[in-house]
Amino acid sequence: MHSLSKDIWNTRTMVKVSVLGVISFILMFFEFPIPWLAPTFMKLDISDLPSLIGAFALGPMVGVMVQFLKNLLNILIEGTTTGGVGELANFVVGSVFAFTAGLIYHRKKTFTRALVGLICGTIAMTITITLANYFVIFPLYAKLMGLDMQVFIDMGKAINENITDLRSLMLLSVVPFNLLKGIILTALSLLIYKRVSPILHK
Repeated sequence: MHSLSKDIWNTRTMVKVSVLGVISFILMFFEFPIPWLAPTFMKLDISDLPSLIGAFALGPMVGVMVQFLKNLLNILIEGTTTGGVGELANFVVGSVFAFTAGLIYHRKKTFTRALVGLICGTIAMTITITLANYFVIFPLYAKLMGLDMQVFIDMGKAINENITDLRSLMLLSVVPFNLLKGIILTALSLLIYKRVSPILHK
């Protein structure tokens, strides 16, 4: 009987993960650049929102699973124009955010803990993706596309003349871009979580 209940729980959880993953994938289509802050290849969307909701309602690993499914669907259905580098970056940044926020919230489910979790998630996401972009993602993407790193630096310099190298591109563009993204997702999560969580807990 216990095994059967566990199987049902697993099945129900995977169904919820699948639904959240599909919603997240659909939200990826609604993206827009922030030309005053970051180069146009960096686009803002709210596709991380379902994984945050899932991490809050069902546990931090659910947020990671939703991120994985979202990016897998994107590769299988849309294909990739970045050799998988863009999807890798998206998975990393979204997973760190959702897992951190969900882990903190699950230890004590209060509004304050949710807010603290989202703030910590934003900071963790920003630090992680900045380091990943600097050491791995930007260099790897440039190599795969046969581009010189100076191309990215020049795109940043066109927005902010203080951007003169990869390091300043990270500090003056990538960091504020992800902080803004985190603030927007934090606000949306706090606004809708209590409204949709009863559905996920059924």
